[in-house]
Amino acid sequence: MREDYQQLVDEITATLGAPATLENRDFALIAFGAQDSDDAEEPTLDPVRTRSILQRRSTAAVRAWFEAFGIARAQAPLRIPPDPGAGVFMGRICLPVRHRGVVHGYVWLLDDGHLSDLELGGPATPPDPRLVRAMETTARIGALLAAEARAGEELGELLRELLTGPPATRDAACSGLHTALRGAADGPLALVAVLPWVPDTGEDEDHPGLPHLPGIAAACVIPDETALAALVRLRAPTSLAPARATAEQLLRSPRTATADSAPPAHPLHAPGAAGPVRTAGPHGGDLPCGGGRESSAGVSEARRGLDELPAAWREALAAARAARADARLDPIAEWTAIGPYRLLATLPPAAPDASVRPLLERTHAELARTAETFLDCAGQASRTAQILGIHRQTLYYRLSRVRQLTGLDLDAGDDRLLLHMALKAARLR
Repeated sequence: MREDYQQLVDEITATLGAPATLENRDFALIAFGAQDSDDAEEPTLDPVRTRSILQRRSTAAVRAWFEAFGIARAQAPLRIPPDPGAGVFMGRICLPVRHRGVVHGYVWLLDDGHLSDLELGGPATPPDPRLVRAMETTARIGALLAAEARAGEELGELLRELLTGPPATRDAACSGLHTALRGAADGPLALVAVLPWVPDTGEDEDHPGLPHLPGIAAACVIPDETALAALVRLRAPTSLAPARATAEQLLRSPRTATADSAPPAHPLHAPGAAGPVRTAGPHGGDLPCGGGRESSAGVSEARRGLDELPAAWREALAAARAARADARLDPIAEWTAIGPYRLLATLPPAAPDASVRPLLERTHAELARTAETFLDCAGQASRTAQILGIHRQTLYYRLSRVRQLTGLDLDAGDDRLLLHMALKAARLR
C-alpha cells in the first residue's frame, strides 16, 4: 500500500509542478515527491521538509503553526505563509486529505513563488483546473488512508482482546489476529509499550488515532494504562533493533506527553546536584527519592507466534513503567535491562512497608534520595558522597537520620534489602 501512496504523491507533484509531501494527521511522513530543477541554485527542499523526510516527523512548533490555520477543519486547499520563527522558511499550500468528512492527513506543496498564481477557488472564483485534478488524487489518498485506518482498528481490537481480555476470549482473538497477520503472525515479534499515550481529541471522536509505521503489525490503545501497545515485526529473534526504532518514532508522536522534549537528567548522574527531583508518590504526594520522565517506552523480549503475547505485554509495560519512573534507565527500556524492576513489576500493588513510610514523606526527600544513592552504590560511602556532592560526615549524619526514621539497620543485609526494594517500588507507584 505504501507504493500506492508514493504513486499518488508523484501524480500530484507532476500535476502541479511542485514537490508534494504526504503526512498523516499526526504529521508522520508517508511519502514525498521529488522535483527536478534546471536551476542549480533553486532550492527544492526547505529545512522543515528536510526534517520531515529525514526524521519522518515534524516538530511541535511546526505542527502548532500549521494547525493554527485550521487545517484539521479545512474542506478545501489552504495557503499558509512562511514563518521563520517556527522554522517554516517557505510558504505552503495544504491539501487536506479527507474521506467522508474525516481528515486523515495532509498533502503539502512547497510554494517558493511559482505557485503564487495558482487560484485556490472561492465563492465567486473557480479553482485552477490543475488543483481540481490534484484534489481528486487527494481524495483517492483519503480513501486509502481510511481503509488502512479501519483495518488497523480491527487488528487493534483483536490485539487488545488478546493482551488484556478474559481468558475465555483470548483464544478467539489469537486466532483472528493470526488469520489477519498471515505469515507475520509466526514471528519473530516484540511488543512495544508507550506511556502515556494521549487519546485522539480530533473531530472524529471514534477514531483512535493509531500510528501507521512500516514495522508495526498491529497497534491498540490500552485505556486502563493510558498506554499504546504496538506489535512489531523483527528481522531476527536475536535483535530488537526494529522494535527500538519503532519506539523512537512513537515517542516523537504528539500523542505522547513530551513529543519533542528531552527527558530530565537524573539527579544521581550529576555530582553536586542540590535537592531532590520529585515524582508522583504512592499516595498521590511527591516521591522524594529520585527523578523520572514524562514519557517512556518499553520493549519486550522477542517471541515466536502470538500465544505468548500477553506475557510479552507485561514485560513491555513493566519496562516502560520502569523507564518512566527512573531516568537512569534509557527512555526506551528493554525488559532484560530494568534490573530489580523485573521483580517489582510482577508484584500486586501494595502500600509501602510501615517502616519505610516515614521516609517517603515530602519533608524527608533529601534523606530518601541519600538512602537510595547509598544503597545503589552498594554501601560505598566515598562514592555516595561524591555522587551527591556532599561531605562524608554529612552523609553519615543523613544515614543516621534514616535509621532513626525507619528503625532499620543499614549494616544488616535484610534491612538494607527491604529499604532498597521499598524505595524502588515507590517509584513504580
